[in-house]
Amino acid sequence: MTDRELLEIAVEARKKSYSPYSGFRVGAALLGKSGKIYTGCNVENAAYTPTNCAERTAVFKAVSEGEREFSAIAIVGGKGEDVADFCAPCGVCRQVLAEFCDGDFRVVLGTPDNIRVYSFAEILPLSFGKNDLA
Repeated sequence: MTDRELLEIAVEARKKSYSPYSGFRVGAALLGKSGKIYTGCNVENAAYTPTNCAERTAVFKAVSEGEREFSAIAIVGGKGEDVADFCAPCGVCRQVLAEFCDGDFRVVLGTPDNIRVYSFAEILPLSFGKNDLA
């Protein structure tokens, strides 16, 4: 699976976004170490707090199906039909990913024509995780 292919899957997942309040649609494609891909989109709620991000939707789907080891995630977002050049995961999503991803986990951002790849350690330095509870 190439980074471009993973981003294209995220673009498709974004089309399922339920974002009537912000109009900001996000899609994610999470690559499990098994090779299976789990998609997610953001799902907003009128009360705002129960809103769920695309990245967490993908992680929760994967974990609920038994997958707990991941290689990469691609994330795309933007207002309306437009895909922004760059859409990074929020802090809550970074913390959820920290539960299952190590420092060399790939975070693929951008568009299929303008790809930026970061390691998880780059996007969440000094993270708090399960090893801190030992």
